[in-house]
Amino acid sequence: MKQFWVDIRPWNKDVATTAIESGADALVVDKAEDVRRLGRITTIAPDGDIREITECTITDKESENAAAQAGKHKPVIVTTSDWTVIPLENLVAQSDHIIARVRNVQEAEMAIHVLEKGVYGILLKTTDPAIVKSVGALIKASTGTVALVPFTVTKIVPVGMGDRVCVDTCSILSDGEGMLMGNTSSAMLLVHAETLENPYVAPRPFRVNAGAVHAYILLPDGKTAYLSDLAIGGQVLVSDAKGTAHSAIIGRTKIERRPLLLVEAAAGTAKVSLILQNAETIRLVGEDGNAISVVHLKAGDTIMGSVLEGGRHFGMAVKETIREK
Repeated sequence: MKQFWVDIRPWNKDVATTAIESGADALVVDKAEDVRRLGRITTIAPDGDIREITECTITDKESENAAAQAGKHKPVIVTTSDWTVIPLENLVAQSDHIIARVRNVQEAEMAIHVLEKGVYGILLKTTDPAIVKSVGALIKASTGTVALVPFTVTKIVPVGMGDRVCVDTCSILSDGEGMLMGNTSSAMLLVHAETLENPYVAPRPFRVNAGAVHAYILLPDGKTAYLSDLAIGGQVLVSDAKGTAHSAIIGRTKIERRPLLLVEAAAGTAKVSLILQNAETIRLVGEDGNAISVVHLKAGDTIMGSVLEGGRHFGMAVKETIREK
């Protein structure tokens, strides 16, 4: 998820209030005590939560290299003198911690998409609360894209009783959206949210009945977590069938003992499997974006998923010999 910072130097209460209401992650201010009267949010100030932050202005190759080096391990705020794309492309190629200073929605949109992966975050400098609201909506609306591919179902079979997890979010999810889960971290399937009407239970559009407790789930930062480890206030990645993704806050999880079934599928040489609850309301996502109930799923059906880098250590991809089967 991209970081959304707002520069409020000199102090502007209206901009600060709008930034907090728009989901800003941090405010850069002269005095943190001004912000504390308005709400809880990370402050970057001499008396704030973060006391120091590196700021660089890119005027030539030397300053560009200095910014890239500074951003190797911690965030660095960069300003480009004439706002060109090339310096940001060079910086994003070398560092994962670039915070680009922007003035409007257009500059923010360019920065978060540069070289596809975009900058780590943006620092908005404006005196217009309307611009703060618009940029906040842009940053928080999407975490980018997930590379999804169609998998062909090869096996679906009941496996008995076990513990499964429902992930309830603080967002109303849309038809076609879901979360990515897998028995292993090398590939995952898109499990549809409970948005659809059915004759058995009322829709729960904030919920994904995600899978068994041991399964991996993909998070907004590209890491994974066990479904059993998800906690209130954390964030999960939500994607549609085209891979358009955004984050959602976890409101609660529910673990209950239910009948389970195993789904296996393949995409070329890549294989994926996932254990889900055996019930009509549990759905995967077809290539057309429509939901397919697991009770109607059969070998040969096409469902959407993602091929990832296998092998994880505390949720992070690692380069070592790890076999998951």
